[in-house]
Amino acid sequence: MIIDVVRVSEKAKYQLLTLKRRTGIQQWNVLCRWALLVSLAERAIPPHEEIVTGSNIEMSWKTFAGTLDDAITAVVRQRAREDQVTDDQLPQFFKIHLHRGIAYLLNGAQDLRGLVSMAYDTEKVSIERA
Repeated sequence: MIIDVVRVSEKAKYQLLTLKRRTGIQQWNVLCRWALLVSLAERAIPPHEEIVTGSNIEMSWKTFAGTLDDAITAVVRQRAREDQVTDDQLPQFFKIHLHRGIAYLLNGAQDLRGLVSMAYDTEKVSIERA
């Protein structure tokens, strides 16, 4: 587990609401998982930013990760090692990737097909890099 409770900013809340409308995916946790993984697939390190997570959207890590808990934890920790992030920095690292990923989804997915296309393109990039 990276953090106990996943929270998003007000800006991310409205971005997620737009994504829910566009894609038809109604669960916050599903959209947030996609967002995190899309951001982690991007090789550039997100800029450090102080994100105020004051919206009313929050979920436990168990709700966020679901049955993918071990896999998501492993992917985040691996990327953190690659970026030389310490365990103490993991919560902030997670938060900036989650928020960058939400913005990526908002900009790249006009509908469910666009979201799936982004996932396919991300997978293709990850395979080519390996």
